[in-house]
Amino acid sequence: MPTTEFLLTALVVVLIPGTGVVYTLSVALFLGFRASVWAAVGCTVGIVPHLLASILGLTAVMHLSALAFQVLKYAGAAYLLYLAWSLWRESGELSGGLNDPLGIDQTGREQRGRDIVAKAILLNLLNPKLTLFFLAFLPQFIPAGAASPLTALLLLSGIFMAMTFAVFALYGLIASRARHLALGSPGFLTAMRRGFAGVFALLGVRLALAER
Repeated sequence: MPTTEFLLTALVVVLIPGTGVVYTLSVALFLGFRASVWAAVGCTVGIVPHLLASILGLTAVMHLSALAFQVLKYAGAAYLLYLAWSLWRESGELSGGLNDPLGIDQTGREQRGRDIVAKAILLNLLNPKLTLFFLAFLPQFIPAGAASPLTALLLLSGIFMAMTFAVFALYGLIASRARHLALGSPGFLTAMRRGFAGVFALLGVRLALAER
């Protein structure tokens, strides 16, 4: 059974605003709550490769390989800067329909959901710090005398992912309630886009400068 310490620590970690939170908030503000749920799904699924890498011990390889870490790090930073550029160059009002500041395909609801999920997965997948984080975080909460450490690790991973989805969806719900502030207000909408573009750019630069 997960300990109270694990649940509280995991909740704090999930609540800390990072690239996934910023992406989910931006999707909620521009595209609404339903779209933000897809973003939450994508960010949660994007955790899976990092968890698997930690479980399989691939993190040790990446930790020893400076080149692998650097390549993944710069790819992630470039993607964040691309999102920043996409938001910065976008113009136009936010109508009652859907706008497309993040480059989401608008051909249909199902296709749009897939696009949002894919972008969110890529966002988390290209963050090498997540793999190293899980390697250091999860093992601390596995009892020394656990009959099956792998089962315990999988259980904790599943709980962490469930918490991630729930918190991100809540972030999306709160942000979507503020959409009415942007409806019909080009100045506010532009400022909001530029603000998110700046945050994505800052996160990209921070990732590019990050050390292992």
